Amino acid sequence: MWQPDPYDRNCPTRQLLDRIGDQWTVLIVGALRDGPLRFTEIGRRVDGISQKVLTQTLRSLVRDGILTRTAYATIPPKVEYELTSLGRNLSEPLEMLDRWARVHMSSVQDAREAYDAEHTPASA
Repeated sequence: MWQPDPYDRNCPTRQLLDRIGDQWTVLIVGALRDGPLRFTEIGRRVDGISQKVLTQTLRSLVRDGILTRTAYATIPPKVEYELTSLGRNLSEPLEMLDRWARVHMSSVQDAREAYDAEHTPASA
């Protein structure tokens, strides 16, 4: 029986890890944790994402079964994105990563500054 092995370069789990490890995926899933949002609401919540990247990422997440896209027949048209049960399941470990990053950011910043001070040539 076949077993997924992300350390094998030909394993499709690598594509999935690329998707769920992407900064935009992490932020979009986090933004949708509290409920459905419209495209523009997600764009405002995820500061710095371009419309093109937001569109591509949302499309990929819908394709992967992590989000649903619901279009309402209204004028103007209304489209909402929402986490599926698979997406809600994914949001749990991503929330832990978010929490870890917030708690440890100052330690990481200190380590970066120490590294940079040690590895930056002295100015002339």
